[in-house]
Amino acid sequence: MRLLISGGGTGGHIYPALALIEALQQKDPAAEILYVGTKKGLESKIVPDAGIPFKTVEIQGFRRSLSLENVKTVYLFLKSVRDSKKIIREFKPDVVVGTGGYVCGAVVYAAAKLKIPTLIHEQNSVSGVTNKFLSRYVNKIGICFPDVKADFPAEKVVFTGNPRAQQVAGIKPNNTLQNYGLKADQPTLLIFGGSRGAEKINQTAIATAQMFRDSPYQVLFVTGRVHYDKLMQQPAAKNLPANFFIQPYIPDMPQILPEISAIVGRAGATSLAEITALGIPSILIPSPYVTNDHQTKNAMSLVDQHAAKLIKEQDLTAERLFETANELMSDEDLCQQMAHNAKQAGVPDAADKLLDVLESISQK
Repeated sequence: MRLLISGGGTGGHIYPALALIEALQQKDPAAEILYVGTKKGLESKIVPDAGIPFKTVEIQGFRRSLSLENVKTVYLFLKSVRDSKKIIREFKPDVVVGTGGYVCGAVVYAAAKLKIPTLIHEQNSVSGVTNKFLSRYVNKIGICFPDVKADFPAEKVVFTGNPRAQQVAGIKPNNTLQNYGLKADQPTLLIFGGSRGAEKINQTAIATAQMFRDSPYQVLFVTGRVHYDKLMQQPAAKNLPANFFIQPYIPDMPQILPEISAIVGRAGATSLAEITALGIPSILIPSPYVTNDHQTKNAMSLVDQHAAKLIKEQDLTAERLFETANELMSDEDLCQQMAHNAKQAGVPDAADKLLDVLESISQK
């Protein structure tokens, strides 16, 4: 199979694409892959570092208010569609996949106009603007949350789950926590606001440090690189308890997850795919800064199945965070039940499901 794939801007669009590529390469070692992104997006580093052929087009998103920048946005979209058609004609893909972000809008639209079989993958419980636009042109739409089906033409929708889940599901405990000074044989709570960190979660987490002093478990708090230096200058970061560890960044977060007892973090689609793939209890603090509050809807899919607890950012305090985390970490039966429920909520063969859909549309 010749697969052209596009997605960018955030890890939530990039990592599912990489997981799908990995699954295809395992199934078909002769498969040829091309990834199309932007020079400025995270994909411009992550994808080449993964050894995947990479090309770029120039595009930007619309401003929500009236702005001359939107004139430039229209121009760049039309130009990027032309550039995408050139890339597609040269690569001659059997199928084109978009995993989200503005860049895949131009690429997938161009492919559809060239009559190439196309699929978009929506990771969240609320569809993004780009995927809503593309849904009129593509052959199939893979979704991860049942609620989002209503945003698309019903006859095109296939429930596939997030391919990141399949990529992570096979990871086994390997004492990676010891690399960060933690004990391998002690229950561990991970507090993590995403790869870039989250200011409110960070400030609340550092304020809880002393509360965890006598807890029979350890805490790993990952701040995000941009927040670390400033956070470590605060008085609360001094004289930390022996069971409270702070790191700016974990390069390969999935590698430590099998050793984590519970997670406090955001409710992005990729995070939830990892949590459900491994069956990890969680305390979710959805970001209030995302489109249509979709992280809250993502989180509720686990809360409703008693696989996670929810704290809204507006309600987040040090006392609330400690009480909720301590209740969970101190109740082994609750932890086990939530872990079981989380795993039941996942789709462990999501990448294979997506590959089946790709094969079916590429043969028509």
